[in-house]
Amino acid sequence: MRAWLWPGAIALVAILLQASGGLEAFRWERSLAASEPWRLVSGQLVHLGWVHLGLNLAALGLAWGWFGATLGGRGGLAASLASGAAVMLGLTFATPGLQWYAGLSGVLHGLVAAGALAGLRRRPGLALAVLALLAAKLAAEMLGQGSAGTARLIGGPVVVAAHLYGALGGAAFGLWRAFRLEFRA
Repeated sequence: MRAWLWPGAIALVAILLQASGGLEAFRWERSLAASEPWRLVSGQLVHLGWVHLGLNLAALGLAWGWFGATLGGRGGLAASLASGAAVMLGLTFATPGLQWYAGLSGVLHGLVAAGALAGLRRRPGLALAVLALLAAKLAAEMLGQGSAGTARLIGGPVVVAAHLYGALGGAAFGLWRAFRLEFRA
């Protein structure tokens, strides 16, 4: 039960922010990044609407259900923080045309990447399959495929760059953790 503590806390905060109607007050906005730095975190916890939130929370449950035991509570939290940092750094410095962002999907992509990499030793076939599917999904999104339907469903644009940055952050964490554990053994 303790393993679900941080995903549960994320879900609770995201639900409370959604219920408060706090999208514009808490989303990441380029023009406010320096004066309101908390938006670097809160922007990943607010959503475009209840459908967007529901999809992200369902994905969080699936990702944690698949990789929670592999990553562990602290590892999952650290992977999420690394992925979230990568999303915000990427959006801020490598995506200058983007003016605002909301949602947890970048972190979710990072959690999947970190979890798959963490599982390479125990279940290499599954881990490699997940990584291949994640890479294919990211490639399709970067080529503009599949986002239009999702955008209609969630009520706003899909920021595919956030998915890429989150996956890269999660992969970096997963590789760091794998090498760290390998050298300890």
